[in-house]
Amino acid sequence: MKTSQRLELAITKLYEAFHSNTLNPECCKQCAVGNICDTKDSWRHFSDFHGSLQLNYVGLVHQRLGRKINGYSPKELLKIESVFLKACGFDIPLNKKGIKPENPTSKDNLFKGLSAVIEYLCELDNINNVMDYTNLFKTEVNISNKTAEVF
Repeated sequence: MKTSQRLELAITKLYEAFHSNTLNPECCKQCAVGNICDTKDSWRHFSDFHGSLQLNYVGLVHQRLGRKINGYSPKELLKIESVFLKACGFDIPLNKKGIKPENPTSKDNLFKGLSAVIEYLCELDNINNVMDYTNLFKTEVNISNKTAEVF
């Protein structure tokens, strides 16, 4: 399976952040998009609220100019962050009164967010989810000269 350079870099950064405990959904530098953007928070200026899908004036200007950060447009970055926060159990956009998980940085919680983001990144690049392990369990069984797939 051929993947894009932007996908490879994003997955590598997210994987490293997950395993080095530097993935934090409530921090603009350590969230999914923060890590994809090299732990910089410049992407947060594309929207008025963390987790919002609505581009603000700055975001619209960058989007219309075709600007990208590590291969992703402002609109794509906002969607990536939205997917991550939702999968981690947050109401979006983030606010003080919104629902949030009891332990936002638990490994289980972060893994759910990481898995959802990787699935979405693969969708963006029109490839099968690289984390889909179901094909590993598929086998072919030959029954009297007939082939059948079995899970």
